[in-house]
Amino acid sequence: MRTVLICWFIFILVPVLSYTSGACSVLYYHDARSGKIYVVNNEDYWYDVHPYISIEPRSEKKSARLWYGWDNFAQGGVNEHGLFFDGAVTPHQLLPEGYTNKTRGNFGDEILSECKTVEEALNFLEHRKIALTDAHIFFGDNTGNAVVAEWINGVRKLVYIRDNYLAATNFLLADTTRGNYPCHRYKAIIDDIKIMRQSNDNIDLKRIGNVIAKAVQ
Repeated sequence: MRTVLICWFIFILVPVLSYTSGACSVLYYHDARSGKIYVVNNEDYWYDVHPYISIEPRSEKKSARLWYGWDNFAQGGVNEHGLFFDGAVTPHQLLPEGYTNKTRGNFGDEILSECKTVEEALNFLEHRKIALTDAHIFFGDNTGNAVVAEWINGVRKLVYIRDNYLAATNFLLADTTRGNYPCHRYKAIIDDIKIMRQSNDNIDLKRIGNVIAKAVQ
């Protein structure tokens, strides 16, 4: 059965490259019973920006996509194939040798226009030799696959989905000793997922939205 990607963005994704913050929460949840996939984001922070949603049509070589951001830079989004990306600021780490964190143009839009799956998105970053020193980046697709890519002490670490969900806030999942941990927002997400599963709640967009709504400052 092909999964259905349902995306719900609660306003703004934390900017991955140019701002500092500590209040982004992201959850990818695959409901095994229905086959539906939910992606939710909560940005509990103030930005003095003018955000907008950009909807780009399909062309001969590029996929249709929707992204949100500002200044012609995608902060997060989803494409027609069900690939989404998001991100969150993390404690500063070393840049891997031979890589750059200085991206040119709108690389989030490029990922959505060129890639269809999580693995293709990871390959895109490797091909461009892009590594983020102050953030991790979250990818998910319509197959039930999701990953958070991090660069810790100059080495790429990939944290894949387990038990049908993957959540991220502003600490490094692969090494919690680097800072911003423990995180009460992350704990609130995980605790509510456990409650939802134990109670056998009906899982829909509203219920998943309530999970992320508890991840607030």
